Amino acid sequence: MESIATVIKFSKSKGACGEAISWLRTQNDAEHAWLTCERPDWMIWYVRRRGAEHKTLVRIACDCARTALRFVPEGEDRPRLAIETTERWLIGEATIEEVRTARDAAAAAAAYDAAAAYAAAYAAYAAYAAYAADDAAAYAAYASAAAYAAAADDAAAARRQANIQMCNIVRKHISYQDIALPASA
Repeated sequence: MESIATVIKFSKSKGACGEAISWLRTQNDAEHAWLTCERPDWMIWYVRRRGAEHKTLVRIACDCARTALRFVPEGEDRPRLAIETTERWLIGEATIEEVRTARDAAAAAAAYDAAAAYAAAYAAYAAYAAYAADDAAAYAAYASAAAYAAAADDAAAARRQANIQMCNIVRKHISYQDIALPASA
């Protein structure tokens, strides 16, 4: 079993933020840390550095962005279409140019409604993740959290709940065993 010290050492070597390192130091077990983490951005950062497949990150981005679609006004389809186009790209049924076009349309939809703006913008980020192997997938982890915050009276509680939902999405796609470091790492 991988030790938490191994995870801390790896995370530090890859430039993890101080807040994440501090949190890891409060954990006794690496697997428990993975299963209880409430920061999707940390989880996505970590799995990227552990070599998760790019398409897996794109799937995560799409699933996270999809949770925010309920905040998009009825009849505004561009954010959903951006996600669907990206999902079609994942299985070879759309071109990267179609993804770019859908992404731009979703981003344009963000200009019209405050809560929907978050959902639309993060749908665009999910589409962006399809062809850019950087932290674009992490932005999608904020989709629902940001939309909740815009729509909820208790923004802190809503953000926490949305973060937990996003973490569960990450864990659905990537198990602890998928990213565990060897004990000697």
